[in-house]
Amino acid sequence: MIRVVLRAGIIAAASLSLAGCGGESQPDRDEIPFDPVYEGVETSLLDGDLVQFHVSMRGARDNADLADYADCAAAQYALIRGYGFARHLRTNVDEMGGLWTADAVYTISAALPRGLKTIDAEVEVATCAENGIPTV
Repeated sequence: MIRVVLRAGIIAAASLSLAGCGGESQPDRDEIPFDPVYEGVETSLLDGDLVQFHVSMRGARDNADLADYADCAAAQYALIRGYGFARHLRTNVDEMGGLWTADAVYTISAALPRGLKTIDAEVEVATCAENGIPTV
């Protein structure tokens, strides 16, 4: 019985010491300083309802900041064109020398499109304004 308890104690101690070996945990996104400088949006109508946005900014924390900026641009563009919705198709992000750029493609439509990455343009534009993210 003592041997079993001793083994359990050794295993528990080893597990605790290994738990610290995983390296330092990544900081929470909200803990990273965020002082964005939005550099602008370029819009290209690719085909009918297919639109491409090139956005750039400095001070991004990660890819999600660029995705948010592109979503804001797509939502405003949809409203300008008289549509109520957008659907995200893809975003490619790059960072060089502190300048983050994204190339994002969306479809815009009057009715809620099928798919998982849909955007209600009016709601998104309001959210962008609340978060200080510029639109087109």
